[in-house]
Amino acid sequence: MNLQSGKFYWPTTLLEVPSYPSLEEDIDCDVLIIGCGTSGAQCAYYLVNSGANVILVDKRRAGFGSTSTNTALIQYMGEKMFFELINSFGEDYAARHLNLCKKAIDEIENICNSLSLDSEFCRRDTLYYQSYEEDYEKIIKEFNFLKKHGFDVELLDEETIEKLYSFKKHSAIYSKNDAELNPYKFTISLLEKCKSLGARIFENTEINGKKFEKDYAVFFTKGNHSIKAKHVIIAAGYECLEIKNEKNTVLSSSYAVVTNQIKDFGTWYKRTLIWESARPYIYMRTTADNRIIIGGLDENITIPQKRDSKLLHNKEKLITEFNKLFPDINVYPEFYISAFYGGTHDGLPIIGKYEELPNCYVLYGYGDNGTVYSMVLSKIISDLIQNKPNEDINLYLQNRPLLINK
Repeated sequence: MNLQSGKFYWPTTLLEVPSYPSLEEDIDCDVLIIGCGTSGAQCAYYLVNSGANVILVDKRRAGFGSTSTNTALIQYMGEKMFFELINSFGEDYAARHLNLCKKAIDEIENICNSLSLDSEFCRRDTLYYQSYEEDYEKIIKEFNFLKKHGFDVELLDEETIEKLYSFKKHSAIYSKNDAELNPYKFTISLLEKCKSLGARIFENTEINGKKFEKDYAVFFTKGNHSIKAKHVIIAAGYECLEIKNEKNTVLSSSYAVVTNQIKDFGTWYKRTLIWESARPYIYMRTTADNRIIIGGLDENITIPQKRDSKLLHNKEKLITEFNKLFPDINVYPEFYISAFYGGTHDGLPIIGKYEELPNCYVLYGYGDNGTVYSMVLSKIISDLIQNKPNEDINLYLQNRPLLINK
């Protein structure tokens, strides 16, 4: 799959990148993880710490799939608003999901603090502003549900927003203790940690066949080697759809730029994460080396050539949208990407378990909070592989069993 195009930023932030061999023999393991991106690395982290014999493979270099263009706003709130999730799933179900995401952010922070490489994890608050007059009711409804369930949020009025930022908006939800990180450094550091604990990692190793027995699976590589595993986690990002095309997923295209380095963020209160109530929306964050990531302009495009043809226009449009909010900050795009973006129709990520893929879990950490979702799902999958009960899987299985039994 042609995942993305453009001039990538994250790989430039890590100059000494470890390399891993290609698979050159037949091997076996407890758990095979297909995908050496963020979600695969997160799964491996939990499993190697449990003592499992883990193998990871990737058809590219590690971290060079969608991880290399992940804009990594680390939040518990998502594109599908809390009240919308409540409408679809019920209040207890939706609140349980948001609390798992909030807990996952804490877990990501703890893991980052334990890694040898600085993943540039930084706590940030979030400003979620009202884009249009008719969105006010949505903002109020969202705020009231968040407040009811104990999330640390404030409702800002126009006067307060204008005091804190260089722009005016009628209202906004201000949520505390979200975060940002460098997803590429996070992934590579996680993989190195897993390697030090015994995981075997193979890049430039493409899977092109499989067969299933009662108690194990065998996956075959293009190099005519086999990997025998008791359990398999398919954590291949959007390329999971090439293995199992889950009907609840939806693929679209998105765009982002990374700007020049900025000296003064004086009109950007606390360098908060920023996004809006409009759909499609624009979002923005800063980086550890004082750049700005601006993204959005999502479109229902699934043809790479058509997606990429809009990149030059959309990179300028993103800068224009930024200038509407911060006319005093001089920016231009030094890096820019067009990329596929995966979500789900109902707004929740998915753990896929299918009859035709026995002994396998498919991790669809799709949505605007992919890093957070993958942390939630990888913990659940790891527990199940270790025969530990984890009822949270019922929130995320593809057939949504909690809704069926409601």
